[in-house]
Amino acid sequence: MGHILASRRFLPLFLVQFLGALNDNVFKNALIILITYVAATRAAMNAQLLVTVAAGIFILPFFLFSATAGQMADKYEKSTIIKHVKVVEILLMGVAVWGFYTESIFLLMTVLFLMGAQSAFFGPLKYSILPDHLAENELMGGNALIEAGTFLAILLGTIAGGLLILAGNGVFWVSVLVISCALTGWLVSFWIPKAGPAAPEVRLEWNIFQETWKIMGYVRQREDVFLAIIGISWFWLVGAVFLAQFPVYAKDILQADETVVTLFLTVFSLGIGAGSLICNYIVKDKIDGRFVPFGAIGMALFTVCLYLASYQPTLQEGALLDVWMFLQIPRHWLILASLLGIAVAGGIYIVPLYAIMQARTESSIRARVIAGNNILNALFMVFSALATLGMLALSLNVIEVFLVVALVNLPVAWMVRKIVRTQSKKRELSNE
Repeated sequence: MGHILASRRFLPLFLVQFLGALNDNVFKNALIILITYVAATRAAMNAQLLVTVAAGIFILPFFLFSATAGQMADKYEKSTIIKHVKVVEILLMGVAVWGFYTESIFLLMTVLFLMGAQSAFFGPLKYSILPDHLAENELMGGNALIEAGTFLAILLGTIAGGLLILAGNGVFWVSVLVISCALTGWLVSFWIPKAGPAAPEVRLEWNIFQETWKIMGYVRQREDVFLAIIGISWFWLVGAVFLAQFPVYAKDILQADETVVTLFLTVFSLGIGAGSLICNYIVKDKIDGRFVPFGAIGMALFTVCLYLASYQPTLQEGALLDVWMFLQIPRHWLILASLLGIAVAGGIYIVPLYAIMQARTESSIRARVIAGNNILNALFMVFSALATLGMLALSLNVIEVFLVVALVNLPVAWMVRKIVRTQSKKRELSNE
């Protein structure tokens, strides 16, 4: 896997993806902090409502633009489109800087929507170009590195965005960081090797609803690809539930402060990265779905462990526990171990699914199938928010919500095992 990371076939794309994810999360978290503190001083604005709206604004473009993005990624040369997408990012970050300095929530929300659109166009490009530059026995390693890098970028971006915006001259430092990331990503994109158009004959259809329905038809053509996409979408649903509920879990269940939330985010992100790399090591670069069901079962079992560890009462009274006080309580190490186990199992679960989706899809429709995957990912994440709200309305607490997710993981493990059976049948036919 090291030779892939050092190769021009992969390294520039990896860096562009890493910097883009870092930038997204620096901007999003700085905006959330700004909304929380600035909106709180304005009687006409509800900070909690605005933060919720911000999450929806970022996801909405995936429904609106993924179909168009998939068509363009199949029709045109991919590395050229990536350069254009990065130019758009530079322009958007320039507008974001102005929004931060003027504290214009409307302008920053507009930029957030457009950043979501930019991400919607980049998604089909980054995943469909991998099979163009990597051999089939390199796809697992490439996807493992992409997933590890993405979650590391999410972690660093979230922490940096929150810390910098509250520091002295915070707007200046956030502005420098987001512009630097965008410019560097654009410059690095010139080193991405060209990948010829997969389907230059494709006619761009601007009716997003009709084209989205057509793309869903491509997604359903092959059972193993369809199951892989459903499995990927489930992963993002689970991740969305945990990441969204960490603050409430820390405060209401563990009586801990925001430093513990950062610890949870760190453990979770690094665990998924580690699990992604472990998965590639286990399968030795082969595209193999055998460990996907075990990853789903592992997520379920470690979530049950988290549930059991969380129900012992915290003896601390008064002020919330900071991270150092939190670590002095022995059972909290079991909680951290459970979170790490969930994340590592998630990394083992997700990497083969991405590789299967890429390798088993015809090159002429690969980007559009990946666009369909992005649409379903977004739909599952929206459903996760609605389902969580529903469970909380039924008086379930956060840890009970986690338990429900764990129980649903078991039928998901049963479903994705069909991928293994499909692969086994193909191997038997090829041997004949």
